[in-house]
Amino acid sequence: MTSFSLEPRRTALVLIDLMPRIIALETGPLAGAEVLERCVALAQATRSVGGLVVHVRVERPGVGVQPEGSGLAPELDPQPGDLEIVKQTVGAFAHTGLDEALRARDIDTIALAGIATNFGVESTGRVADDLGYATVYLTDAMTGLDATAHDFAVSYVFPRFGTATTGAEYVAALSPPVA
Repeated sequence: MTSFSLEPRRTALVLIDLMPRIIALETGPLAGAEVLERCVALAQATRSVGGLVVHVRVERPGVGVQPEGSGLAPELDPQPGDLEIVKQTVGAFAHTGLDEALRARDIDTIALAGIATNFGVESTGRVADDLGYATVYLTDAMTGLDATAHDFAVSYVFPRFGTATTGAEYVAALSPPVA
């Protein structure tokens, strides 16, 4: 079990591409609906201790009308104080204002979850590391388009860029120690 602690008010849970059309894709090792369910619970836990929840969704550039299912999954139920970022690239930082929005809120740690492990999640995590954020990868709240690629990222890539942990360990790290 990973042992670490997080300062909730300096932590952002960044949820990648939890949109109906992405959730419906064939994924592995988890189904998109299972990742969504876990992310909803993580968002509630993050908000409950004063952390920031960031919803990232992708829009295709140069398209007048986005494909059906391009909005956030309704189960996410964004709350006042949450941040929504619209990207047109694989990662969430390029030309979105995400870095500026996080710095304005004094965020220094991001926890990543969503779909797909080897695309939006990994790309966002690599740039977060380049920008100096402490990065936490919630490995049981993400899935790839392929289980083998997901497992490689979780076991080999993510530990080199940050902390790879479970959603339960993340929630425990956000919680104040019991005296």
